[in-house]
Amino acid sequence: MDVVSVPATWQAMLVRLILATAVGAVVGVNREFRQKPAGLRTHALVALGSALLAMIGLALSEQGVVHDASATSRILQGIVAGVGFIGGGAILRQDDAKGVHGLSTAASIWIVAATGIAAGCGLWRASIATALLALAILALGAPADRALRSLHTHTDDPD
Repeated sequence: MDVVSVPATWQAMLVRLILATAVGAVVGVNREFRQKPAGLRTHALVALGSALLAMIGLALSEQGVVHDASATSRILQGIVAGVGFIGGGAILRQDDAKGVHGLSTAASIWIVAATGIAAGCGLWRASIATALLALAILALGAPADRALRSLHTHTDDPD
């Protein structure tokens, strides 16, 4: 089991930042392939920033020069709320059959923020597992949505 910790060395910090950037970029590649407005760079940067802020929160919470036990919690809350604004920018309402576009991209931005936080906290297994699950959902979700819609439109039930 991974343990939440402040990186002991600058190399450990760098590994966490690289991991966060990589998992964010991998999810972003999926969005790039689907020609979504937020792609590789956006997802990688959100994950990277989230990892850095998580490490800052951990450092502020650690016994030492600055000791603020609630710093990590406040920083994580700020990330979650702030990333919501970025995701909101990816959502568009249009007058077509679909109505709203960008919800999956907004959700993927939120997920990469969480993977960045996990990587920054040293929870690398959780970060990688979450990114893989997100990729599976993004890859398999659209065909599943289409199949469910097709099934729904072919039923004789008026509800």
